[in-house]
Amino acid sequence: MMKIVPPKSFYYKGGEKAVLLLHSFTSNTSDMKKLGRYLQENKYSCHAPLYRGHGLTAEELITYGPSDWWKDVLNGYQLLKDEGFKKIAVIGLSLGGVFALKVGQELNVNGVVTMSVPTHREVAVLQERVFHYAKRYKQIEGKNGEQINLEMTQIQNMSVASLVEFQQLIDATIAKLARITSPISIFYGELDELLYKESANFVYRSVTSSQKSIKGYPNSTHLMTIGSDIEEVNKDILTFLNNLIW
Repeated sequence: MMKIVPPKSFYYKGGEKAVLLLHSFTSNTSDMKKLGRYLQENKYSCHAPLYRGHGLTAEELITYGPSDWWKDVLNGYQLLKDEGFKKIAVIGLSLGGVFALKVGQELNVNGVVTMSVPTHREVAVLQERVFHYAKRYKQIEGKNGEQINLEMTQIQNMSVASLVEFQQLIDATIAKLARITSPISIFYGELDELLYKESANFVYRSVTSSQKSIKGYPNSTHLMTIGSDIEEVNKDILTFLNNLIW
């Protein structure tokens, strides 16, 4: 059976301006590596924390929840503060985008970029995401179909408490959008579920930032940082960051 090497947090030192990069649910920091390297080349220092359980088996993933992952976000923010950065921008994808909004509500940030952010998500949909992740992980491990089916049945009987907490996190964060006053740029993929376009527009209308923008990318699905529009996405993020007051 193949042993999967778990991903790690990363810190790319590039300059005197700092960016916190937040990855998506059931994924890992590989979502953010290309963007991180691009920003580093353009004189930004970037840190992407790995949320607990992510990059591991689905069984391990769902033993953690949003409160654990939020602590990882806070620790990532603090790492940049400890490195001496006075001003920090935050960029998040999907769950990371929800966390980026929460950072914008609760911490001192220079600017916020969100990509593929949901304004609501049912527990059943999140559970399907976990099942898909679990099956794919087990296939990569090299387990046979019978073993996979047995383990999938066990996963389906596990507690969904962390997913209920995830749904509540989204609801609570979206309810406080008016607290966001920092400059914000909101992205979504035109090929993603319609929910994400609707959510992007809702976020755009609800934040109270005087400097805000919204953009859809015609060739992008959900993981915009590794998709077909990656060059345009990266350039737009860089333009947004360069226009902030540091």
